Amino acid sequence: MLAKSIIEAHEALAEFIADRSNLERLGTVSKELAGVLRSGGKLLAVGNGGSMCDAMHFCEELTGRFRDDRPPMAAIACSDPGHLTCVANDYGYDEVFARWVRGLGRPGDALVALSTSGNSANVIRAVEAAKELDMRVVLLLGKGGGKLAGTGHHQWIAPGETADRIQEIHMLVLHTVIEGIELHVSEH
Repeated sequence: MLAKSIIEAHEALAEFIADRSNLERLGTVSKELAGVLRSGGKLLAVGNGGSMCDAMHFCEELTGRFRDDRPPMAAIACSDPGHLTCVANDYGYDEVFARWVRGLGRPGDALVALSTSGNSANVIRAVEAAKELDMRVVLLLGKGGGKLAGTGHHQWIAPGETADRIQEIHMLVLHTVIEGIELHVSEH
């Protein structure tokens, strides 16, 4: 019975890999994000629930380390409970990420936004704020992409019917992008 979950994950990944543009985009996005970091910019990341945990994981791999020792890289996930509760209380939950992006984002920075539905209002608002600031936007979405489909510079839409299957592919993409960022940064 539980083996069905592993089989579903394998099938979702096979479907993702079958679209070769998903694989080609890994190099493009890695190179672009490495360029943001090399030019003194930073990467911001947002998501709700498990996607917030993935955003945090992505950033800590960059500020800490992934596989090998190297200098830390500028990456921050919007996960500060003080900020989140202050903005949610004073401005509404839809503004928690957008206000943070406006406070920390600068032209030339990049936003990595995760939403398994593609319809999270607070993530949509963050993407809008990033675009207003002339930031690059990378989206990791699911369920057809929802309202966020096509709103970023780059996107992956993971197949899968449930958030866990989608998030598994998102984390694999993020780990691979980190590997690519490290390769591109070390080349210079």
